[in-house]
Amino acid sequence: MSGSTVTTTLRATRTALACTAAGAVAATVLGLPAASAAPEGGADRSKAPASRTLGELGDRAGVRIGTAVDMSALASDPTYREKAAAEFSSVTPENVMKWEAVEPTRGTYDWAPADELVAFARANHQLVRGHTLVWHSQLPAWLTTGDFTAAQLRDILHRHITDEVTHFKGKIWQWDVVNEAFNDDGTMRDSIWLQKLGPGYIADAFRWAHEADPKAKLYINDYNVEGVNAKSTALHDLVVELRKQHVPIDGFGVQGHLDVQYPAPHDIADNLARFDALGLETAITEADVRITLPADATEIEAQAQAYSVLLQGCLLTRHCTDFTVWGFTDKYSWVPGVFKGQGYANLLTDDYRTKPATNTVRQDLMLAARRH
Repeated sequence: MSGSTVTTTLRATRTALACTAAGAVAATVLGLPAASAAPEGGADRSKAPASRTLGELGDRAGVRIGTAVDMSALASDPTYREKAAAEFSSVTPENVMKWEAVEPTRGTYDWAPADELVAFARANHQLVRGHTLVWHSQLPAWLTTGDFTAAQLRDILHRHITDEVTHFKGKIWQWDVVNEAFNDDGTMRDSIWLQKLGPGYIADAFRWAHEADPKAKLYINDYNVEGVNAKSTALHDLVVELRKQHVPIDGFGVQGHLDVQYPAPHDIADNLARFDALGLETAITEADVRITLPADATEIEAQAQAYSVLLQGCLLTRHCTDFTVWGFTDKYSWVPGVFKGQGYANLLTDDYRTKPATNTVRQDLMLAARRH
């Protein structure tokens, strides 16, 4: 199913969701229709709420619930594969669509792992978020060590975007076209792209992606942009300018990598509303909430509230289309390898047990689907 079809049919009437300062679940949510474009053989409305999957609950609340997928785990761990297939209505590749994975040698592509994920999603009636076309990280060595002129690098980037988007044409719902282009202070990241091509590389990337697949929804994606701050404001201002230039940008992606050491972003709905007012879709694209180990009861409750704040921000925003967690089990989490001494960031433990956060997300979705 094309991205434009999903966007047209996914019409959720967002109504008041009283989000308290503690991020507690609202008492009532009225009038939120089920998401259209449900997977084939979609949610069984006769099921008791407790037996419905997150994807089914999201369908009823008007938002897709997705997960990033670790392809090694998908191949080797039957429990992981079963839950990835059954629990979610969209999937995002953790790594297999990044440039270093798809073109490790210049001019030689390896699409096989990414194709496997697309086939997995199709078999399980899931949509696919493409991640990511332009990023400063996980670039192939031939690119980062090559002595390319600006003109050569621009041609290389153009070809990469065109080739990858064309390869997956008609199979990707949303593309993270440009990822992490800004610093926290609102200045542009001093990446290879900015150094060699100047800020215009962002508009070019969106135009090239749109040319390759006019039906895919195209997102700019970043972290630390959950609330209203210098970085999210810089992105907002950029989008305003791009829209004036008729650049085909469709969405704003909020990663949602949180840490219980810091306050949850209770102004997320205000922030998303700014982009909503511009006519953009929004999405929570990489949600997880890490804890310094060992986790105590207070931190575990704070984690649940932080997940709730992110989800409620999406539910409050009329054109927020999806809520994606960056992996669903601690067994394969990226967090311990990057943040020393931290972990326990996902909805399920490393042996696939639920957490208070899991139950809170489910409760939020059930409340959002109430008609009366």
